[in-house]
Amino acid sequence: MRIFVYMIVFFSFFDLFTQLPIMTPLATSLGATPFLTGLAVGMYSFSNTIGNVISGFLTDKKGPFVILLLGLIFTGAMLFSYFLAIDAWSLLLIRFLHGLTAGLIVPAAFTYLANSVKSEKKGKGAALSGAFVGLAAVIGPAFGGIVASKYSETTVLSVTAFFMILLGVLSLIFLRSKVIEKGSKGKIDTLSVKAFFKNSLIVRAFSGAFFLMFSQGVLAYMLPLKVMELGQDSQTSGLLLSTFGIVAILVFVLPINNLFDIIKPVKTATFGMAAMGVGLLLISFGNSIPFLYVVMGIYGIGFAFLFPSLNSLLIEATEQTHRGKAYGYFYAFFSIGVVFGSGLTGLLNLSANQGFLFTGVLLIGGASVMILLKNTSQPKKMELL
Repeated sequence: MRIFVYMIVFFSFFDLFTQLPIMTPLATSLGATPFLTGLAVGMYSFSNTIGNVISGFLTDKKGPFVILLLGLIFTGAMLFSYFLAIDAWSLLLIRFLHGLTAGLIVPAAFTYLANSVKSEKKGKGAALSGAFVGLAAVIGPAFGGIVASKYSETTVLSVTAFFMILLGVLSLIFLRSKVIEKGSKGKIDTLSVKAFFKNSLIVRAFSGAFFLMFSQGVLAYMLPLKVMELGQDSQTSGLLLSTFGIVAILVFVLPINNLFDIIKPVKTATFGMAAMGVGLLLISFGNSIPFLYVVMGIYGIGFAFLFPSLNSLLIEATEQTHRGKAYGYFYAFFSIGVVFGSGLTGLLNLSANQGFLFTGVLLIGGASVMILLKNTSQPKKMELL
């Protein structure tokens, strides 16, 4: 039941996005120093990367159903456990376990979706999943900020926990049958990790995932600074981010999403990354809020073309027997990209304009490499090595 898996995708990313406005205040309220606060925020992405890779391996061996079920139930339990945080160190432990268990969900969910869609509809299917991610990006931060201001940060996390556990229970009803067609255990185990990085389509997908989330990390870090320079407050930053999300959702759900099944994913991915890069460059030169709204729309169009195209590249390049592992690495690059995006621009001590300029050039360069990268002599579908 694909719509049910789309709901799992939505709440997995809803969990991520609701954390954005609340984790720093929560850590501070527990007496965390600035260093420990930053560590608490980043700990989730660190352990989430590990969880993604583990999920990929286990999904190929056990099938997506079991891993989805475990990920949902354990993530719900970890979200409820934030009530047990009594100081910064206990919060760090909970953050690590939360990221680890949450990392199990997304690769398994996308493996389920990829294995249950017809190959000629893979682009449109990826676009629909992207719409649920975009919806979570629009609703999540606003929900987290509003509920935390009226009640508490742990209330936000508890609401998400309730839905995670509910989805886990409902999974027993809707997702019992295994969709993955597993080969023999020996064949799966002999797939070389190095093989993923020898296939040009998969290299494009992994690098695209990294650059996409690198730009997201920079946007989350630098956009509020840019808005403050223009004399506006954090509410304007939130509206700008919502603009990009709404535009992306429109591209995902309107008939234009048929383009993802007509045009080769390498071309749509290149266009998407280049459009995001252009958007970031324009932000660096922007000096008015109305102009930034237009530019965020351009960035949203780029995001909408890039995200489903990367999923299509993975589906095109992999067989079902090792697609879980591919998605595990894919979403690990997502997590790493966020950390590097905000971390590197902070380390280089770039201003908001410099950060957007740097990242815009980086994305346009990445798009150029993506379209110019020669296909390997390997077949489309990766063989077991």
